[in-house]
Amino acid sequence: MLTIGKLSRATGVKVPTIRYYEQIGLMPAPIRSAGNQRHYDRAAQDRLGFIRHARDLGFPLEAIRELLGLSDDPQGACAVADDIARRQLAAVEAHIARLTLLRDEFKRMLAHPSGSAADCRVIQVLGDHALCGHDHARDDIA
Repeated sequence: MLTIGKLSRATGVKVPTIRYYEQIGLMPAPIRSAGNQRHYDRAAQDRLGFIRHARDLGFPLEAIRELLGLSDDPQGACAVADDIARRQLAAVEAHIARLTLLRDEFKRMLAHPSGSAADCRVIQVLGDHALCGHDHARDDIA
């Protein structure tokens, strides 16, 4: 049995994150000692490792919840897991495309060196979005 600190060290997941995963139901409630200390077994360590790896791959928590449900049902259809992974792949590809556009925009800005701030292309482009090569505005920035 592992304490929460040892589980944290074994998996690389911070203690507050482990508690959060318990709160939202990704991790089951741990066994408690007489002193109310959390104790985790190998299955909990494996589950947390699964969650950590899925998070490292960028899966959102709801997708991880679905994948854990499939993992808990060995007779379930793998096609569902494949669909979840396809959605994540599409999200990664969209992110790569956006990053590629941003990289190209920076290259365009930096391709026009200047001596003073008055004719600095970076300052001009940041001040006038119309000077950009394409629209890269983000909807999720407030």
